[in-house]
Amino acid sequence: MRILVVGAGAVGGYFGGRLLEKGVDVTFLVREKRKQQLEKRGLVIRSVHGDAQLTPKLLVAAEEAVPFDVVIFSNKAYHLPEAIRDVKPYVGEGTLILPLLNGIAHMDLLWQEFGKENVLGGLCFIETTLAEDGTIIQSSPTHTVKFGEWSGEITQRVKRLDDLFSSCNARFELSEQIVTDMWHKYLFIAAMSGVTTLFRVPMGLVCSGEYGQEILLALLKEIGAIMRAHGAPIEDGIEEKQWAQMNSMPPQMKSSMQRDMEKGQMVEVDHLQGYLLQLAKQHQITTPLLKAVYHHLKLYERQRG
Repeated sequence: MRILVVGAGAVGGYFGGRLLEKGVDVTFLVREKRKQQLEKRGLVIRSVHGDAQLTPKLLVAAEEAVPFDVVIFSNKAYHLPEAIRDVKPYVGEGTLILPLLNGIAHMDLLWQEFGKENVLGGLCFIETTLAEDGTIIQSSPTHTVKFGEWSGEITQRVKRLDDLFSSCNARFELSEQIVTDMWHKYLFIAAMSGVTTLFRVPMGLVCSGEYGQEILLALLKEIGAIMRAHGAPIEDGIEEKQWAQMNSMPPQMKSSMQRDMEKGQMVEVDHLQGYLLQLAKQHQITTPLLKAVYHHLKLYERQRG
């Protein structure tokens, strides 16, 4: 199977690189500047799971290529419309779409553009960042992708993907409840990115002290209430489980949104916290903490221009 990874940044470059390292036929769809960087230095991964330096196959939008079997979207949500436009020439009738974006709002757009039957559910857990020289730096024990059919069925096509992904130096897990997995990830990342950007400190400092614990749990419960009102299939007590999980994380752990903010880059506030506030308004859920997080992030966007 031929795989096209949209982007070769911290997420796509890492997981695509691990598949390439295994010998999978992977091509990266990148911008011209990133292409030049990769042609000069290769795809370089520095990781607690082992380093790699690879020579990837590269495409720039509008270059000719036959359709791929699988397209993995690893870009930020605010680049999704552009990414869809760029990738369409490489999507055939049977091409599978696997998104690894945060949140859930992107699914409607992918279904609309590619057909619901062609789009799998997917997510990833990883702490990575892209250095100025293009090196992918991965620093946490977790480097996991989950994927599956939206229906939960274990079909032949996801079995083939599972076989293709097996035995590479990252965890690719076939899930029978990918919808629940995606909503749980959404809850986790919306809360974690919310508190780390609001206070601009790693999770260890967020969780220190009585009020940090109280604020974190309250934010999780606000988001959980929105999701339940919307009919999301999340578990009972998931807020307390994730609160405990966040308290057990390495104290220096940061969210990807916090790292983006520290670099002065764009943030996914509208896709994550903004979409939740739309649902809260629709279902008349009171969310003072989520509003504070959203307002702070929108002020940051305004200041960065």
